[in-house]
Amino acid sequence: MRTHTLLTVALLGLLLWASCSQANDTESKEEETQEDSSKEMTEETPGEEEEEEEGGTEEATKKEKTTEIEEENNVMVLHSINFDRALSENQYLLVEFYAPWCGHCKKLEPIYAEVAGMLKEEGSAMRLAKVEATEEPELTLEFDIQGFPILELFINGDRKKPIKYTGKRSKEGIIQWLKRRAGPGAPVLDSADSAAQFIESHNITVVGFFDNLESEAVKVFKELALNYDDTEFALSASPEVFQKYEVKANSVVLFKKFDEGRADFSLSEEGVLNPENLTAFIKQNSLELVISFRQETAEQIFNSGIHLHSLLFINSAVESQTALVDESRTIAKEFKGKMLFVVIDVAAALDNVLNYFGVSEKDAPTARLIDMETGKKFSIAAGDLSIDSLRQLCQDVAGGSAKPYYRSEEIPEDWNKEPVKVLVGKNFESVVLDPTKNVFVEFYAPWCGHCKDLTPIWEQLGEKYSDRDDIIIAKMDATANEVESLTISGFPTLKYYPADGKEVIDYTGKRDLETFSQFLEDGVLPTESNEEEDEFDKEGGGDEEVAESAEVPTNTTSKDEL
Repeated sequence: MRTHTLLTVALLGLLLWASCSQANDTESKEEETQEDSSKEMTEETPGEEEEEEEGGTEEATKKEKTTEIEEENNVMVLHSINFDRALSENQYLLVEFYAPWCGHCKKLEPIYAEVAGMLKEEGSAMRLAKVEATEEPELTLEFDIQGFPILELFINGDRKKPIKYTGKRSKEGIIQWLKRRAGPGAPVLDSADSAAQFIESHNITVVGFFDNLESEAVKVFKELALNYDDTEFALSASPEVFQKYEVKANSVVLFKKFDEGRADFSLSEEGVLNPENLTAFIKQNSLELVISFRQETAEQIFNSGIHLHSLLFINSAVESQTALVDESRTIAKEFKGKMLFVVIDVAAALDNVLNYFGVSEKDAPTARLIDMETGKKFSIAAGDLSIDSLRQLCQDVAGGSAKPYYRSEEIPEDWNKEPVKVLVGKNFESVVLDPTKNVFVEFYAPWCGHCKDLTPIWEQLGEKYSDRDDIIIAKMDATANEVESLTISGFPTLKYYPADGKEVIDYTGKRDLETFSQFLEDGVLPTESNEEEDEFDKEGGGDEEVAESAEVPTNTTSKDEL
């Protein structure tokens, strides 16, 4: 599962990087932990004692807290004293718990303020507020705030059971999420005309057909509907509607304006609605049989729950290649639910995506398959793409008989000339697995800031051991080269391959010449490790924003920073 997650994040990162934008839905998964981020705050606020001596205590300069509620950019500013009042005066109150030094909070701030202004201007019963969590330990403890930002929705002043915000961190995402919970919920379609109008007005609709609208299954259906911000849900118990759409009671139909037009889901014989099964059904059937890979569809693709992805690379400007897309629909139908079919336009600005799969514009049309759980990729030989060859590849991959391929650059003529040897996929095993050599390898990405910082130290290390026949200092661009059974999840990754085929050591110690040298001489991993890696950076945040020691590698650039 970890490999699948890393691949998902990496590929999504590739798409977003190539389109030069930050996806708010990706940001919604990122939170800064209090423990790690408070350390950063401490580092950013030296000299507090001097300030207190010169200008009095910090507390003296603060305003006294009262039950009055002030606003900043239409966002209510709350604390322990006025929190109860805000809850009592607002039917729907979304509260952001934030830290002023949190990068994700700063990104959310203008979006949050814009939404607050819109809701206030239209006189909505929904209002937005914020709490500086680092200044309000009682509220932070009460609502179990363990990261930033955290958004909680309070309804009708209920302080005991707030609803955690799960939507996208965009203007549209916040508004949709709030209105879904503040609205009447899934409407009841009581006539054929109302049902037709509702279904026709949306691209995707999920309609539950029940014989009893007070049943437990209906409660489950309504609860599930709250988790979907971009899909419309409705209910019906009308025989007229049942007849129009030829359905029986206790079933769910997903209507869509593409492909086969609808998909049917039946409850158990006992009339029980399993939310996990219905969720999987909606995910699977909300996607087109052949879906275009772009920023708007990336989240659907990676969250589809289907781990085999068939990728068709075409040039959309060439008519004969676009025709392949339509022809591939027949194969997509055969593998529906088992394999996802995705089209990637090589004419679009997706260079990094193409590089990831080892495809160039001149290779189009071509196909690649990837198993998102194992990371293995499969290909069709250049010039051999046809509907029959694509079907055969899909069958071989699904059946487990296909052989994966691994990308590799050509071996440079001077790979062995400098003190730091250059490895690629094609010479990796011959160098690294030489039983007479101890090989220390840096797996890097050309764009990685931490790798660039390490470069001069790594070159010094190479110089120091250039006269040793038994020690090799090497590097490999892991964005352009792959090795079987080796998964690189962050940059730089340092691995030590001892002679005589001994167990590989993942190096996590200090990244300085002295510690590297001690490690090579002793053959033992330093006791001080890189266990305090910043959580913000793990989740793909801006590594440049986090204070970093010159000696201890507190950060590793994640693959999602592609």
